[in-house]
Amino acid sequence: MSKPKKTQYNNLQISRPIASPIRRNHQRNREICFGSSLLPTMRLAEGQAVPSNGCVRKRTAAPPPSSERKHKSMEDIMRTAKPALPLTEDYYLDVLCQQCRLGEEEDKIILCDRCDMGYHLYCLRPIVPRVPTGTWFCPSCNDAKTVRTFPLMQKSIANFFRIRRKRRRRSVFLGSQKKKRRLVTFSPSKDPNQRLVQMASLATALTSLKMEFSNDLTYFPGMAPSSANAAILEKGGMQVLAREDKETVELCRSMYMRGECPPLVVVFDSCEGFTVHADEDIKDMTFISEYTGDVDYLKKREHDDCDSMMTLLLTTNPFHSLVICPDKRGNIARFISGINNHTPEGMKKQNIKCVRYDVDGRCRVLLVACRDISRGERLYYDYNGYEQEYPTEYFL
Repeated sequence: MSKPKKTQYNNLQISRPIASPIRRNHQRNREICFGSSLLPTMRLAEGQAVPSNGCVRKRTAAPPPSSERKHKSMEDIMRTAKPALPLTEDYYLDVLCQQCRLGEEEDKIILCDRCDMGYHLYCLRPIVPRVPTGTWFCPSCNDAKTVRTFPLMQKSIANFFRIRRKRRRRSVFLGSQKKKRRLVTFSPSKDPNQRLVQMASLATALTSLKMEFSNDLTYFPGMAPSSANAAILEKGGMQVLAREDKETVELCRSMYMRGECPPLVVVFDSCEGFTVHADEDIKDMTFISEYTGDVDYLKKREHDDCDSMMTLLLTTNPFHSLVICPDKRGNIARFISGINNHTPEGMKKQNIKCVRYDVDGRCRVLLVACRDISRGERLYYDYNGYEQEYPTEYFL
């Protein structure tokens, strides 16, 4: 076996790495910064790596946990809590109306379900006709949103009211030669931009109440079927709409589908809500609109909060009587105001009459002008034309 070749390093016994000049300078700098006496005392824990800079920092010890509790337990709170006093009728004796600051007529005061403040039904604006059955919030707690105006665009309005494109020009003055006391067709505004504003105002009111436009009575599952609407069941009989008047109503409906609406504009009033005003002069016996909406049984809607229900059919059996509920679908008739039929001044405001007719065996409700209406005049009719049950004594 050949011997290993001798080199100049064969006689050296190396027990540690040879410190280079740079390493020796680094060691000297550490001794200068920290002191040579501190270096031997810096021990590393088992498995702890040495930092690259050679320095070892001690970890500060966490303070011992405090023996005091920050919060009381639920058991301690319930042990020391005093029992609440039960509410009695005397608790509400000092409730005052926040509007008039009076506590009279306690049966007319309703309490807010959030702040527990009281208000008279007739002091609220708009007036609340009856005590709400569900949750009710006062004007201060109710975050009422501003009415969002419907866009004044012809295409948007035409799609909203499902207006058909007219193919040929038809005369709109066929009702002018009707016999006396016959229904007369309305005369739409001649300016198309004015008609656009009128329909936009109605679309604004409907969308603000999350309603759909409908010029027909609607029947849905779970409500009264269409077969229940039989005029022959009316207690005491119902007057039949004459053939000439039926033609007038159908003509007005076809005009509406072409975008020729009655000269009416819906205006929002801070005290009474949405109201309807005449945008042109309207003659006596002019057909205004048909009252439309969902048809349902009266017994199902006795405790309904809808303030615009209209009687459609009154039968000898109260379980077969029908009402029109324009809470989800309806037209401009939904926003016509009611008179205070308890005062002579209120009854003088009436310029619209509500009449129920037998049309082809079905009950329908028509709104007709009962006198000449001037431009700018607000439309009113009597809510209690048949039953005298609607509370109108606080109407303005």
